[in-house]
Amino acid sequence: MLHLRSSQFSRVMVKLGPVFSVRHLLVLSLAINVSLMLTVIRERVKVEEILNMFSTKLQLATVSPSTGDGETTDNGEAIINLDHGDPTMYEKYWQRMGDKTTVVISGWQFTSYFSDPKNLCWFLEPELAEEVVRLHRVVGNAITKDYHIVVGTGSSQLFQAALYALSSDASEPMSVVSAAPYYSSYPVITDCLKSGLYKWEGDAQAFDKSGPYIELVTSPNNPDGFVRQSVVNRSGGILVHDLAYYWPQYTPITTPADHDLMLFTVSKTTGHAGMRIGWALVKDEIIARKIVKYIELSTIGVSKDSQLRAAKVLRAVSDSCGVAHPFKEETFFGFSHHSMESRWMLLREAVNRSGIFSLPEFTPGFCNFWNRVFEPLPAFAWLKCGDGIEDCESFLRGHKIWTRSGRYFGVSPSYVRISMLDRDRTFNLFVKRLSRIRSQRRMRLEHVD
Repeated sequence: MLHLRSSQFSRVMVKLGPVFSVRHLLVLSLAINVSLMLTVIRERVKVEEILNMFSTKLQLATVSPSTGDGETTDNGEAIINLDHGDPTMYEKYWQRMGDKTTVVISGWQFTSYFSDPKNLCWFLEPELAEEVVRLHRVVGNAITKDYHIVVGTGSSQLFQAALYALSSDASEPMSVVSAAPYYSSYPVITDCLKSGLYKWEGDAQAFDKSGPYIELVTSPNNPDGFVRQSVVNRSGGILVHDLAYYWPQYTPITTPADHDLMLFTVSKTTGHAGMRIGWALVKDEIIARKIVKYIELSTIGVSKDSQLRAAKVLRAVSDSCGVAHPFKEETFFGFSHHSMESRWMLLREAVNRSGIFSLPEFTPGFCNFWNRVFEPLPAFAWLKCGDGIEDCESFLRGHKIWTRSGRYFGVSPSYVRISMLDRDRTFNLFVKRLSRIRSQRRMRLEHVD
């Protein structure tokens, strides 16, 4: 192919004019244009290769997701990703359990859509239902008697199903609210389908619109870890209680929850986020049937393979509480509680050493499960930046620590949410790096000392 500048091309055309016809000139012009296009494409491919190479290096430098729990020397280059609540902390316990939760499924099993056609939730495996009831009884965190159990593909699907069930008979779109800071996915999930049945209306504390509404009560709350109650409290309201973190590794179990509609998930109960199993406890049969109908229409039920595995994991959790004192680390909740206690102690030390950040202070409570008083140990740290830092997420990104900004939770960007559930290696690296981020005032004082 020829590569000619425009001036060179013009001179060539003048010389070759008598020899070539207009048709020849058009063909030659086309060939040159194709050559230029190919050059541009090659250059673009090179750019994409560079970007892909950079992306690969970025992934290689990222600590989380990671493998192994060994100590890591921090050179400041690794990206510590604590934006998501991926509960990989629990891997260590389940590795110790070996084959106790191994499930073998034959090829002929689970060919039918139906699990129990006589049950209101016809796709709920009876084995899972039994283990859900048993675990709640062992822990004492929820009433199950006279409730309908509905299984879902994680609590996210159940949340959507609950919105559908509670608003399907409304004459106008129902307002959906939650007190800020609220779970960052609530607005996105509520409005993603642009449904005419319901609409996200933001912070429940500022809600003053008339008409029916749905209030989401997350307790303990994601992101700040506080125990929550409804705040709107007026006629026409319906409550959905998201109790994903109401387990004894995170918070004192003070009383069995007894609300009209309660959501739970395996991911934060046992750490098995990849199973995508959650369950709802529903008092009202009509609402329960509508939730089932939504899941039937959207996914025609829930994976039986995942349900069977979840049942075996929940059974192992309940069994472990029966073979040893619950507070021993060989029990699931003993291991989980000790891990959370240790991590919160390390984080508070790092925050105090830094002088820039602050964390919520929690009131200790008596836990009926542990039969002792302890301070809540949330799955997320709600960190606030001081020292004049307005955008805490960006500030920490400058130190290659990825978090989620408070603006996604309906509050100031001076806050960030940080996952406390990553692997030991990642978490230990995080607290070491955080402790080295010092305020100018603290550095001056240390220099004087």
